[in-house]
Amino acid sequence: MRTIDEIYNSLLEKKTTYPALDILNSTSKVAIWNLILWIFAFGIFVHEQIFDQYKKEISVLIEEEKPHSSRWYRNMALKFQYGFSLIVDDDQFNNNGFTDDQIESSKIIKYSAVTESDDQSRLIIKIATETGGVLQPITDEQKLAFEFYLSEVKDAGVQTTVINFLPDKLQLFLKIKRDPNVIDSNGVSILNGNEPIKDALLKFMKELPFNGELVLNSLVDRLQIIDGVVNPHLIVAKTAWIDAVVGDYGTFENIEISKIPVSGYFEIDFENSEIEYVV
Repeated sequence: MRTIDEIYNSLLEKKTTYPALDILNSTSKVAIWNLILWIFAFGIFVHEQIFDQYKKEISVLIEEEKPHSSRWYRNMALKFQYGFSLIVDDDQFNNNGFTDDQIESSKIIKYSAVTESDDQSRLIIKIATETGGVLQPITDEQKLAFEFYLSEVKDAGVQTTVINFLPDKLQLFLKIKRDPNVIDSNGVSILNGNEPIKDALLKFMKELPFNGELVLNSLVDRLQIIDGVVNPHLIVAKTAWIDAVVGDYGTFENIEISKIPVSGYFEIDFENSEIEYVV
């Protein structure tokens, strides 16, 4: 993407190729011919920006509509409408006679991520819904309907596994060196009465993309900028996820550097975490 200055300089170079324009030689920044060049430079700049954005949008559309890609399967998961029937021999739902609100409410899958299995020829489709701002799995009945939908729209021969788990549990063990004038010994803001460290942790997890990688250094960086926090020290972070065989959480394991949640999202287990505030 060219800058306005680059475009202006290219117009100046072009001007030198026309001898009839040599009389336009004023060095004043407010010379009419100079101002006209700047106006043209700005117009070209805006024009190039529009085309650049258009190219990006077209690239995204092509990628999202490209069959067989992971992005295509993710979009198909998000398009699932619970309670609606598919049009015969099509991957679109029959929405005739329904309101926009009814159609939108039927799209129960709010988050999805699709990856390829490391050891099998299979697509792993992680999904979650959201209620009151909290991510959670869809019901067993809804999952059954979704899996039937997948069998209708997926490519022949493609094997899929749907991950519809409760969130991975995350335990954090922190030692926070605090400014006693700002945060008390219980981690409460003296001025506002809230718990800024816990609030920041919840916000950080909320902003983490679905199936995004939790990077421990990034989490510590977020705590570092809180007013009243002198030095945040993460002693250890542990996580556990649903064991599909037993249908319950497995053993908690230490996170070394980063971790992608098996379910696609985390939930901080504050009850079994520990945050110590020191001076």
